Amino acid sequence: MRIAYIINSVEGGGAAGPVPAVTRILRNHGADVRVFALTGRDRRGLPAMLDAGLEVSIRPDGEKDHLAALRWITESLTAWRPDIIWTSLTRATLLGQIAGQRMGIPVVSWQHAAYLKPANRLLLRARQKRSALWIADSHCVASLTAARLAVPAERLAIWPLFSADPAAPQATPWQPGEPVRIGTLGRLHPVKGYDVLIGALARLKADGFNPPAPFEVVIAGDGAGRAVLEQAIRDAGVGNFRLAGYTENPRDFLAGLHLYVQPSRSEGLCIAVHEAMQAGLPTIASAVGEMPYSIVDGTTGLVVPPNDEAALASALARLLAEPEQLATLGAAARARALDRFGADAFAAAGADIMRRLPRP
Repeated sequence: MRIAYIINSVEGGGAAGPVPAVTRILRNHGADVRVFALTGRDRRGLPAMLDAGLEVSIRPDGEKDHLAALRWITESLTAWRPDIIWTSLTRATLLGQIAGQRMGIPVVSWQHAAYLKPANRLLLRARQKRSALWIADSHCVASLTAARLAVPAERLAIWPLFSADPAAPQATPWQPGEPVRIGTLGRLHPVKGYDVLIGALARLKADGFNPPAPFEVVIAGDGAGRAVLEQAIRDAGVGNFRLAGYTENPRDFLAGLHLYVQPSRSEGLCIAVHEAMQAGLPTIASAVGEMPYSIVDGTTGLVVPPNDEAALASALARLLAEPEQLATLGAAARARALDRFGADAFAAAGADIMRRLPRP
């Protein structure tokens, strides 16, 4: 079976990240997989694909020239002649569906987003029958996909896009005399809610919060929102907040923290928060996407309402007041991540998908 895996880009930190793990399962079941990216963007996701032995074709042009992109897809697929078109994210899905319809090739589509732009939602709902199978990256996204796109159960599957690695670097427990290192990992975009985190820290400062140990906050990530966040940090006067930029080694970054925060306004599975749990970190996260199902409030971390500076400030104050308890919460978080998202569960979900694929 030949599978053409069409993605929007090979950008680091996006939907391209899980491609090596997903395609490994597909190839283990005998599939020949080739990746087609509609554009390169920063190309930070490409090295991992090449290291996995994948052949990747990247269209060098832009993100708005949809007709030209459709021609490129059609020409590429005509030359390679896949049995299945596998798509990820809205642009790749819509163009892949059109190409599949024209060429008589069945389409399988990922659904990652907990939030869809209204126009994209309408388009995907109108064309949902053009994908023979929809795959949600989490149980929460499966529920949203069924409701928003009207995808029936017989054409909807779930493959949680995280495979916990017990060999991943582990965070070192906080020790008296050192600052509590708080971090978060992701692109600098309003959906990640980093402005809410800045606002929460400003509230703690205004309230005269005085924890038993000093603390510092760092974001590892980059994006178009950097200048806005830098100004917000200056305006809030939170000198212990730093933007570290993109990291090539997210696992090492997480292992250097004591506490992880994910203040997102919207998420699907959110791989970063699960990687933090895998590293043995307690997590404070907003109640969106899969996060409130993965985090056991009060046991592995804390869950707060999205877009709520006061609630986030209260959660930070609660955990920072007893930094010696962070390692205990982190150990419980790691155990939960390994239990829910172990390699065997990931492989079993992929095998179930393979059984449900349309056959040539």
